[in-house]
Amino acid sequence: MPHFPPVRVRGGRHRLHRLVRHRRRALAAGLAVTAAALVAAGPHPGSGGEEARRARGHPATGPTDGPVGEPGRERDGGTRLVAAPVRIADAATVRLLRPGDRVDVVATGDGGAGDALVLARGVRVTKVPKPVEDAAAGGALVVVSVPRASAHRLVGAATTARLAVTLC
Repeated sequence: MPHFPPVRVRGGRHRLHRLVRHRRRALAAGLAVTAAALVAAGPHPGSGGEEARRARGHPATGPTDGPVGEPGRERDGGTRLVAAPVRIADAATVRLLRPGDRVDVVATGDGGAGDALVLARGVRVTKVPKPVEDAAAGGALVVVSVPRASAHRLVGAATTARLAVTLC
């Protein structure tokens, strides 16, 4: 085999230096692309992404879904939600409720005869206070998050009718 000088590749050394010099740019570009992909694939407001502590039962449809279903916050349409205490006629039903549940509030006549009127649909239960040992009060108290107009209807109906709830 004949003797020949070693083979030297030109420009290889410069490529390595260029790669090392632009490493920060490549890293920054990679991080930017990763952040954009995470934002695009992550949960969106209003799509239920924050509903990790989702209420039992089926969620109500409409603008009350999502993270704005709490008192003091606004719905998508700009309706302000308020906390409304409601006395439910059947205390045993209230014991089934937990904060975060969605319920329909229904009004019935005093005798129970007649048609039931749904006063609020799919409202979120925010608090279930401990029952008071007062037999004269009757029923049990529950606090729900409703629009201000619905709160007025609930208060008005509570004076003339018996209120009940159904889990949705």
